[in-house]
Amino acid sequence: MLPVDEITKLCYDHFRNLPKRGKPELGREWTLLAAVVEVRQKPKEKIEMKVVSLGTGTKCIGRAAMSPKGDILNDSHAEVIARRGCVRYLTEQLRLAVSGDKGSVFCSSEEMGKWKVQPDVSFVFFTSHTPCGDASIIPMVGSPSQVCPPVRPEGAEDIGSSAPKTALKRRAEEPEDQASKRPRPEGEGHQDLGRPDKGMKTGSPPQPEANQPGEDPCKPSDGEAHTGQPGDAEEQQAQDIHRTGAKCVPGETSDPKEPGAGYHSTGVLRVKPGRGQPTLSLSCSDKMARWTVLGLQGALLSHYIEEPIYFRAVVTGKCPYSQCAMQRALCKRVSQVTDLPAAFRVHTPELLQSSLEFSHSQPQTQHSHHSSKGRVSPCGAAISWCAVPEQPLDVTANGYKQGMTKKALGTPQARLW
Repeated sequence: MLPVDEITKLCYDHFRNLPKRGKPELGREWTLLAAVVEVRQKPKEKIEMKVVSLGTGTKCIGRAAMSPKGDILNDSHAEVIARRGCVRYLTEQLRLAVSGDKGSVFCSSEEMGKWKVQPDVSFVFFTSHTPCGDASIIPMVGSPSQVCPPVRPEGAEDIGSSAPKTALKRRAEEPEDQASKRPRPEGEGHQDLGRPDKGMKTGSPPQPEANQPGEDPCKPSDGEAHTGQPGDAEEQQAQDIHRTGAKCVPGETSDPKEPGAGYHSTGVLRVKPGRGQPTLSLSCSDKMARWTVLGLQGALLSHYIEEPIYFRAVVTGKCPYSQCAMQRALCKRVSQVTDLPAAFRVHTPELLQSSLEFSHSQPQTQHSHHSSKGRVSPCGAAISWCAVPEQPLDVTANGYKQGMTKKALGTPQARLW
């Protein structure tokens, strides 16, 4: 059994030790965190763990803001950034292996010119909140007041800007059924490339609504550790579900939008929500489901390694959580995939939950918030860190390096790793 809380604490501590740049303002901004932890465990020896990639972020650019040159980061959700950094880490480890470094996670394979992961090495994916999309559609049991209140998309502040607090107020897209909820910030977006603006989309964790008898037999938790056991009689009491802002992709089954637990369709592909033009980025649930089949290594590394690299486990921090929903979103809906290339398979990672909550989650931020700081809003910046020797840390906003101007585009200084 993996030490779930130790893995979680390792990720939180690593984030805490990073420089201040790009981090949320305490008591006013919240964000989500994801990380990849390398685990080395030899028989009869103590387990060794280290963070090799870490990302924060809740934003995603709209279709109109995408660049045909590929010089903008389309999806800045924490899960996507963490996996992106892990690919970069693995590429560096492959370089070390080719150079003869015995400390690399790779070793030579029986197949000529190929490499494989060392037998005592595995990778664990950590996320501070359930992934957006299908995994966030979880039933509410008992009181609508949850341990971790649901999160709504809100406007983001210009990170590092001296603009007055009124500039924080802008309008984010709200689903029609949430018109009566607390209004979101309004105001004009900023034109600086490396600052948050209205083209960015906030990925929201689950949202609650009306009450009617539930249909999805998935049980949420109050944040206590999960080891993979589905719910029992209590799950039948669900009268409503946490909502996701992710929209069904065109051609998929649409959401019925019925009151209570019948609001969403489950098991369908979704794109991340946004204001103005929709995004073209699939939800984190969909992307993580793809990794359980194709691996996390990406197309380039696949040419050099013997077999795909799959996450051994997915650990979620303390938040509204359903083991059944996680299994459905990440595993069950891809379980029937067939005709895969050699070495590829449908891999089922261990799904675990920690009892430790991220200190910069929205509930924690709301708890420490003071009215003098303005509205609580998602942090507009995204942090990307990975364990490589050259430029391990990047901070982005609007898909560009934070503070970057149009004049600098195309230069080495503007390059994102």
